[in-house]
Parts: sequence; C-alpha cells; structure tokens
Amino acid sequence: MEAPICKEKSFEINYHGNIYKDNYAWLKNKSDKDVIDYLNLENQYTDYVLRDYKEVQEKLFKEMVSRIKEDDESVPYKLGNYYYYYRTEKNKQYKIYCRKKDNLNSNEEIILDLNEIAKDKEYLNLGVFKISPNNKYLAYSIDCNGSEFYTLYIKDLDTMKLLETTINNTSTSLEWFNDSKTFLYTILDEANRPYKVYKHKLFEKEDELIYHEKDDAFYINLSKSNNKKYIFITMVSQTTSEVYYLSAENTNDKIKLFEKRLKNTEYYIEQYKDYFFVITNRDNALNFKIMKTKLNNTSYENWEEYLPHRDNVRIDNLHLFENYIVIVERSNGLKNIRIKNENEDYYINFDEDVYNIYLGINSEFNTEILRFHYSSLTTPETIYFYDMKRKTKELKKRQEVLGGYNPEDYQTERIWAKSYDGVLVPISLVYKKGLKKDGNNLLYLYGYGSYEISIETNFSSHRLSLIDRGFIYAIAHIRGGGELGRKWYEDGKFLNKKNTFKDFIACAEHLINEKYTSKDKLVICGGSAGGLLMGAVTNMRPDLFKCVIAHVPFVDVVNTMMDEKLPLTVIEYDEWGNPNDKKYFDYMLSYSPYDNIEEKEYPNMLVLAGLNDPRVGYWEPAKYVAKLRKLKKDKNTLLLKTNMEAGHGGVSGRYDYIRDEIAFEYSFIFFVMGIKV
Repeated sequence: MEAPICKEKSFEINYHGNIYKDNYAWLKNKSDKDVIDYLNLENQYTDYVLRDYKEVQEKLFKEMVSRIKEDDESVPYKLGNYYYYYRTEKNKQYKIYCRKKDNLNSNEEIILDLNEIAKDKEYLNLGVFKISPNNKYLAYSIDCNGSEFYTLYIKDLDTMKLLETTINNTSTSLEWFNDSKTFLYTILDEANRPYKVYKHKLFEKEDELIYHEKDDAFYINLSKSNNKKYIFITMVSQTTSEVYYLSAENTNDKIKLFEKRLKNTEYYIEQYKDYFFVITNRDNALNFKIMKTKLNNTSYENWEEYLPHRDNVRIDNLHLFENYIVIVERSNGLKNIRIKNENEDYYINFDEDVYNIYLGINSEFNTEILRFHYSSLTTPETIYFYDMKRKTKELKKRQEVLGGYNPEDYQTERIWAKSYDGVLVPISLVYKKGLKKDGNNLLYLYGYGSYEISIETNFSSHRLSLIDRGFIYAIAHIRGGGELGRKWYEDGKFLNKKNTFKDFIACAEHLINEKYTSKDKLVICGGSAGGLLMGAVTNMRPDLFKCVIAHVPFVDVVNTMMDEKLPLTVIEYDEWGNPNDKKYFDYMLSYSPYDNIEEKEYPNMLVLAGLNDPRVGYWEPAKYVAKLRKLKKDKNTLLLKTNMEAGHGGVSGRYDYIRDEIAFEYSFIFFVMGIKV
C-alpha cells in the first residue's frame, strides 16, 4: 500500500495585508465526506505499515496489564457518616464508585458504575462527581464523545434512581449549597468556554442565572472553601483572575466581588477563621505571596502580608484546616509541604532527590490528619496520612506493581543541560542500574514546556516495557513550564517561545554529548503544546532525532490563533500572543511547525489526532502530515492515526488506553528501532 497523497485545494486568506495560501485548509470541514475518507485512508495506511508489529503491540499490552492490580480499590475518604471510594474489577474498563455507612465493615453501596453507563458507548469520560452535604444526592456529568461538553445528572442515593434533571453543555465545575437541595453549575459557550453560572434547585424547572462572563479571554471555575462556609466563583484568564463569593449556608445570598480584576494580576482565595487568605502575584510578587484580610474588608487596601514573596520559592497551593495551614511550595524544581499553626512552622522531609507530591482528598476540616500522594520515577504512587500534631506519617496504600518489581534495580538522576544562552535546564532520568554511558543506549525524551505546567517525575509501570529493554527514560524540564517558578514560565512564552524549543534541543545534545545515547537511538515525544514542541524541534534539527511521536499536536499555530471562532483561541492570546498584532503574527509564523516544513530529510514520525478534539482540531495534525509527506526528501516512516471516536485525551477505557495508546506508541518505536518482543 502506498502512502496516501492528500488532495490540494486552492485556498487564500489575507493576513496583515499579505496573501496566505493553504492548500490543505479544506481538511477543516469534517462534514465533508472526502475529509473522513482521507483520515480513514491514513488509518488504513498506518495499520498496513505496522501490520507485522500488531502482535508486538498485543504482547506489550499483555505485559503492561500483567503489572497492574486489575481488581483494586482506592483509599476511602469520609464525608459525614459515609466512607467513599472507587474500585476496579478485572476486565472492566471503568471505575465503580461506592460508599459504606458509619464504618468500613458495613455493606457496600454502588452509587455509580461507569461500566454500566458505557455499555452502548464508544467513549465515556466522567466530569463532575459531587456528593451533596447530606449524602443524599450525587451530581455527576458524562461526556460521550470527547468533545468535553458534559451532560449533568442528579441521582437520589436513597433510591439509586435518577431525578428528571438533565442539563446539557455543562463543564466540569459544580458546587452544592449546604442545604443539599441547591447547587451552582457552569455551562459552556460554542467555544467550549465555561461562561455562565446558574443556580439549580432540585425539583424546580427554572434555573437562575447568577453570573455571565462576557470577556472571551476568561473562563469560570467554581470551588468551595475548605470549611464549607463559602462558594467561590473564580474568573480566570492565562494572566488575570477575579473572584466573587457567596455564603454556602444561604441559598439566597447574592454574590459579592472580592477585589476587581487587574490586568496581569492573579489572586485566589480561601477562608480561615476571621480572615480570607489570598494567594497573589500582585505588586511584582512573581512567585506569589500569601495575604490575609478581614471577612468584611476584602478590597486590596485592607490586605495584610502573611507570607512574603521569595525569589526562589513558588507558592503552588494552600489548604486550610481548623488548626493548621498547609502550603505546597516549589523550589529548585521540587515540591515541598509546609505546615504552619500558631506555634510551629515546619516542612515534611522526603528522602529521594527527585520526586513528586500533591495533596489528596482532605475532606475533613477539623482534623490533624493530612492526606497526600507521593511518587518518583522509581517509587509507585503512595498515599500517606500525615499526623500534623505528632509529625508522623502512615503509609495507607502503595500502587502495586505485579511481576516482581524492585525499585532498587533502577537508578534516577537529575542532570542539567546548558542551553544556547547559558541557562541551565534540568533533566530527570531513570534507567536500569548498571547502565553504561557509552552512547549505545536507547533513550526516550519527553517534553512539554507551556502554560506553566510542570512535568512531574511520577512513576509509571507501563514505562518498564521500555526501561527493562535498555531504554533510558528522560524528562526535559524546559522553559515555558513551571518547574523552576513563574520566571521559568515567562521566559518560554510570548516572544520568548523559541527558548522552549532551544532548551529541548540543548537537552538532547547534552544527553548525546554525555554518552547517554546517540542520534540514531533517540526517541522524542510530546503532546498538545508538547506536540508543537515536537514539530518545532523537528523542523529546526531533524538530524538530531531517530523517532518523533506527536500526540494531538498544536502545529498549525498561525491559522488557529487567527480564528477567533475556534474553541479557546481568545483565551490563548495570553499564552502565545495575539496574532492580530503583527509582531506576534510574525513571531508565530517563524516557528509554527506547519508553516516551516521544508524540502529536506525528516526523522521517522508518528502523529496522533482525535476527531472530536476541542482543544487541538484534528485538522492540525492532518494538514501537518499531508504537507510533510509532500515535501520531505527521505524514506523514513511518516504515519497519521486519527481516533475517530475520541477527543484530546485519546480513548477512554483503561484497557483500551493501554492497548491503543501506550502499547501502540511503543510498538511504533520498536518498529523504527527494529526491536522484537
């Protein structure tokens, strides 16, 4: 079977007084039968090329499944008189949500079995899952095609029957009032933006509009204070935020503005005793500081400093208990948990040099127990209960890795690569002990570098299918991410975006120069904005990589950012810049992967798309592959695989995800590298 050749149809558009030609623009119309036929043909070609590795994919799938505990259960959390948890069953794709009354020896109640809901569906994703304060109702929402438009349902947990309430086009944000009969929820506009807040009262047909965010650059998130007294309505753009609040006790309370929005200033609030606590970057507090203010004086002039800004420490999160304040901080690329009360101020110590932590479900307010998750590249995810008074931690659960996994057999490292401008970029590594740095090792390098998202050093048992075969697994913590604080992010966005790409190239070169690997053994991977990274570095240095994997890649930067009708485009101006300003347009055009494909040799590439993807339109990877296949001057493999039933996150069932996403990707790597299983 020959590689598909995509039709070209003349299309021109005027950008800043210049004619921009795009002969593959027609692929944007998925109602066109020719578009679907082309995507199906590309899928057939992918299957054809990898036909001899279908068995390898299946072996890898079985290998990965053999390491996981298929019948498993989460650590319960307590709400009122009930303990809530979920469990998984062998050969079932989705979670089963359950509860037990009074104690864990009570009879189990299954409150939501996603496997039952998914029986007649190709795709299923759970959005909202919120129990009412009196434990009588469950609000949950479902997306059945990957579009991220959710349908909201209410279930009576006494009768286990659904109420008549069905609300379409909702987002994943909902909060109950304490009367357990009323809740706030958000709905989406045509651009997938949560833009309206409604109040719903059970058994009443008309919902009340509470707030309408008319600025297309902002979206809405709902949350509840840790003490359950307030509901917060937070308007967020990439650089600015604003909060309204109302009583969770009084369903007739009117929303009140905490402090009006100020461009390029963020603040987020919590409530503690007689104060609101505020995390903010106001007044040049780049890595954020914590302020506090009296409940009835929320305007900025009344804020008092509680924890000052520090140049080398980023405040990530804040959780308040009756007698403790817990702060998650990030310094030197690692997160720490800080605990404060009236008498003490201390940190929880961790033993490993490279690790990740995050707070778990801490549903009880008046408690001395903090629940947090710990993981590293060699330590499976672990849940600890930490006694903040006694300063002791109890291991409640560690993810089981079947088949005799021993973390002592593996080595982790944190090394630093010097980028083009002298900046040192951290790289996290894990590999089998005894590895020789002779340039002959296969290496899988992952990167992202956008939105201040930190790529954490979490454990994955699936990754062992690479590492146990001699691969080094590496993460490049490049600028544009949040690993080294807010400045690290700002140095990789707007007109600094190319730092992200140059950092990644520097990491690859450093790994080669230090004999961890070589050009012909280097695999790189990234998804979404990390797919932009893949496209950019491949255009810049195609000679440096043997194999490139781009998941749902944002590669058609200029055309997408010039189309305000697309989901999220206007919101994204604060990340990439507004291309209606010519200086941003010209800069985007200089790195946009689709626009910078040239007639030259490219490495082996696998490009993945989702037909219902609302974040990166399927046509971006489709156009990219079509143009690349026309212009490239090599005989290396180029494949496009479009999931015709899913969106941005790929397939939804846990077994399908392992087989069709991870094992498939690895089988492509093995195909390129000539590895047999």
